[in-house]
Amino acid sequence: MRVLVVGSGGREHAIVRKAAASSLVDEVHAAPGNGGIARQATCHFVSDADVSGIVELAGSIKADLTVVGPEAPLVAGMTDALEAAGFTVFGPRAEAARLEGSKGFAKEIMNAAGVPTAGFATFVEYESAMAHLATISFPTVVKADGLAAGKGVMVVEAREEAEAAIRQCFVDRAFGDAGLNVLVEECLVGHECSVLALCDGETILPLDPAQDYKRIFDGGKGPNTGGMGCYSPVPRVPAELVEEIIETVHRPTIEELKRRGIDFRGVLYAGLMLTGEGPKVLEFNVRFGDPEVQAIFPRLESDLVELMLATTAGSLGEHSLKWKDERCVSVILASAGYPESSSKGDVITGLDDDGQLEGLEVFHAGTAEKDGGFVTNGGRVLAVSALDSTFKGARDKAYAGVEKISFDGMQYRRDIAAEVVEAEG
Repeated sequence: MRVLVVGSGGREHAIVRKAAASSLVDEVHAAPGNGGIARQATCHFVSDADVSGIVELAGSIKADLTVVGPEAPLVAGMTDALEAAGFTVFGPRAEAARLEGSKGFAKEIMNAAGVPTAGFATFVEYESAMAHLATISFPTVVKADGLAAGKGVMVVEAREEAEAAIRQCFVDRAFGDAGLNVLVEECLVGHECSVLALCDGETILPLDPAQDYKRIFDGGKGPNTGGMGCYSPVPRVPAELVEEIIETVHRPTIEELKRRGIDFRGVLYAGLMLTGEGPKVLEFNVRFGDPEVQAIFPRLESDLVELMLATTAGSLGEHSLKWKDERCVSVILASAGYPESSSKGDVITGLDDDGQLEGLEVFHAGTAEKDGGFVTNGGRVLAVSALDSTFKGARDKAYAGVEKISFDGMQYRRDIAAEVVEAEG
């Protein structure tokens, strides 16, 4: 069969690699792909924002399964358009994708379903949002309601910072239309983790949890990013807690959507804070997490394509997941200026001809091919992932790989998985 993967980041490279390894798959295509993806798939220069272009491409290559990687085309209705044209698609339709496309809608669903989450207030006017700040305590969280590439969530320590964040949304229009609705939300305290689950409208099949690192600098400092590293599994989230999260978060959310006539098929990703009162939802995403899958997929023994087909067909109940008994640590390498900007065209050294390192998995995100090698082409450039029987072994391997790679302005966190290595003893 032919698989088409829509997108150009590290998540899409991870999907492409699993698809290429599937016994069901003869050809893998990507649109638009990146430098590393081009080594494993046929790339087509069609933007992942071009809905009609992707539909036309799926027809021209006779795609048997199209996987929509990023959130923006899902929210824009790419799945709806592909299905209307007769194609099998992995990824929720636009109505269901609103769980990520609108944080206000997600809160509405959670409140109706009784899903535990932070207290919040929503504002469509600058003045009322500013006035609300006099009634709350700090720290607090200011969120742009819509899609902002992982950068529309601002944790602020004092009122002055909150005022600046609200100005960013309403006055500076830093997030475009995504910031015209703003949530001011209770700041939850605890440990973050991500629980992703495949959902076919009825059956919910959780992936092993992952721990992401959002801030750009060591120690959780600096602005939020799309994610600077990850590890999986998460020792503080054992199987029984995963089951509790599925039953208190994922299932009631799917049921509430169903009550409203919305069929959710795809990945429901819950970003969670493990508080003293139990797990609470920070946000929902409706696609595979990036960089979570760069730490999850290397451990997954099951055939991902088979699972995605079962998700679209409503037959997930016939499947289970098999995992390698190993730990995975993944470190993100970002370009100069990230997350405020990115540097493009910087030559990347240290990788082999396929963009890999022996004994590691290197997932390309912001890369392009040039003169037979690779150059930077975005904010997050590469993810270096390593497997080992211990977190220490995996972490040491990942950072040893990082040390072999170089490009101008390369930045990365040096504390990924440090706490689990310490806890491991």
